Amino acid sequence: MERIVTVVPEDGLHARPASAFVSTAGEFDAAITVAPADGDREPARGDSMLAVTSLGVTGGEDVRITAEGPDAEAALDALEALLQKPADELED
Repeated sequence: MERIVTVVPEDGLHARPASAFVSTAGEFDAAITVAPADGDREPARGDSMLAVTSLGVTGGEDVRITAEGPDAEAALDALEALLQKPADELED
């Protein structure tokens, strides 16, 4: 399963938003990857803070999130909701 999502936090997938993404991805029984939707960069593992931040995704950019496993749909729903929140609404 996959989904294209626009990243709302201004900082993109850096610092707190990336940490929240990795933490949320780890809550599900699914193999998750994330990459810019333009296809210019290889997908990163959703459970790796270093891999996610190294994508250099900025606010307003579209990403392609893929999930495979028993919790794939729930994981995509949660990650989409997370990326659509401004950074100041993310939990630490």
